[in-house]
Amino acid sequence: MGRCIVVTSGKGGVGKSTITATLGVAIAEAGARVALVDADVGLNNLDLVLGIESMVCYDVTDVEKGRCRLSEALINHPFCENLFLLSSRALSGGNISMKSFAEVISALRQTFDYVLIDCPAGIDDGFHRAVSASDEALIVTTPSPAAVRDADRVSDLIGSYRLRRVGVIVNMVRGDLVLKGEVMSVGDVAGVLRLPVVGSVPEDDEVLLSATVGKISDSKSRHYAAVCMIASHIMLGTNEIYDCTAKYRGIVGFFRKLAR
Repeated sequence: MGRCIVVTSGKGGVGKSTITATLGVAIAEAGARVALVDADVGLNNLDLVLGIESMVCYDVTDVEKGRCRLSEALINHPFCENLFLLSSRALSGGNISMKSFAEVISALRQTFDYVLIDCPAGIDDGFHRAVSASDEALIVTTPSPAAVRDADRVSDLIGSYRLRRVGVIVNMVRGDLVLKGEVMSVGDVAGVLRLPVVGSVPEDDEVLLSATVGKISDSKSRHYAAVCMIASHIMLGTNEIYDCTAKYRGIVGFFRKLAR
């Protein structure tokens, strides 16, 4: 049976959906079969991040209502053969129950190595529906005090579900500001949340440009390199975390900091 990991956050705007999509690609490119599930039935955009919004015909509620088979609702990404998406974009009224959602996830785990659930931001019913169907969680936050505080609240709620593993991804890290002491470091975030950090992802203009044109981040980008380390942590248990400050060290880094 495959592993089910919910990717969540305390607030919107921290890059959760982008992390979910890129992580799915990284794991799929490593040879595993991956199903991405968009669990946000109100503000879904995982199909947009993946650049396959025009391919969506059915969604998770169509599966629940018996309007299509699960295999018909799954979209195989055209450029990543091991990556599939179950969308909620085609939502046509109504909502999916916690029990029905869990049954869909259970069915996916029978045929996929990894099921990644893009959880709605916040702590409403959608959050509980997604977390209750999972056995592992990744909490995405930025190094800002507000985002970390909200992530801490989410962490407390996740604790009541007794998941097997819970880790933190610190996203949109400005390495130059970390070195100046103007933003929280990865260690600072880990200390506040009292959870292991499984990844640090740098702020990268390539991610913004990719999202604008509806494609996954360039495989040569710093963002993708950092997420590949997270994929390795998940799949192989490695502990390497991307150093977002490295490019700002030394004489070259000095001039890079001046240019920011």
